[in-house]
Amino acid sequence: MPNLRELYQELILEHSKHPRNYRVLEGATHTVEGFNPLCGDHFTIYLETDGEVIRNITFQGSGCAISKSSASVMTQVLKGKTKAEAENLFHRFHDLVTGKARDNSVEALGKLAVFSGVSEFPVRVKCATLAWHALHEALAGKSAGVTTE
Repeated sequence: MPNLRELYQELILEHSKHPRNYRVLEGATHTVEGFNPLCGDHFTIYLETDGEVIRNITFQGSGCAISKSSASVMTQVLKGKTKAEAENLFHRFHDLVTGKARDNSVEALGKLAVFSGVSEFPVRVKCATLAWHALHEALAGKSAGVTTE
């Protein structure tokens, strides 16, 4: 049986090759671009909110396996969440990939826990968090793009 790290790698590769919610969202209430000049990742996050609830979230663009899979998983876990829950997940995910998460909080992140190994490669943290930073801007009602410089 493959070890946990191999299973995590498989999930990341699967989401990179076959990203979920990879499309323009017509009627999006918020649209924010994110760019990582270090490796050239460039994504647009489309968000449709209804009051405080995220009704739909999609993305489009190009990037490395980590950035694309992170955006893909992010769109899956955030649908139906409130803006406050999404903000909370943003901070918890950031703690996870920067190695600041407590062991008991990693388990509670569900699918997002696959990115825990990113903390071992600090240069890849910007890849994993690019879509999340764009989401953070969208939730704040900002439309200016974000960069991971």
